[in-house]
Amino acid sequence: MSESAMNVLSTSDLTLSGPAQAKMAELVQQVEDDIKGVRVYATAGGCSGISFGMTFTDQLNGNDMVLACEGFDVIVDDMTMEHLRGVEIDFIDREDGAASFVFNNLPQRSAGGGCGSCGSSSSQGGGCA
Repeated sequence: MSESAMNVLSTSDLTLSGPAQAKMAELVQQVEDDIKGVRVYATAGGCSGISFGMTFTDQLNGNDMVLACEGFDVIVDDMTMEHLRGVEIDFIDREDGAASFVFNNLPQRSAGGGCGSCGSSSSQGGGCA
C-alpha cells in the first residue's frame, strides 16, 4: 500500500506513553525484518464487552490506520479504532516483576456495573488486554 493511500493516525486519535513506545520498539527489533508493526485489535469480551490485544503483523489491510512511531508503526483497523479513539497505551513495569501494556482513558460503555478497574489508569494498571 502506498503511503499516500494509507490512513494516518494522529496523537489525537491514539497515543503511546514513553515507556510503551520504548518497549514496543525493543520488541519489534527482536522479530523478523518483514514485520510492518504492532497491530492493536479488539475482540468480544472484557468488562465493557470488548477486550484489546496486540500482535506483530507483516501486512497492511485496506481498512488499516497507522500511527508512525520511532522504529515501528502501530496498526489499527477502522472498526477497532472506533473503540480506541482518544486512548493512551502505556507500559507498566511493576516492582514484583509483572509487566504489561494497559489501555488508559477507555470510554465508558455502560452506566454502572462492570468490573470497575477495566481500562482505568489506577496504580494496578487496570487494562483490558
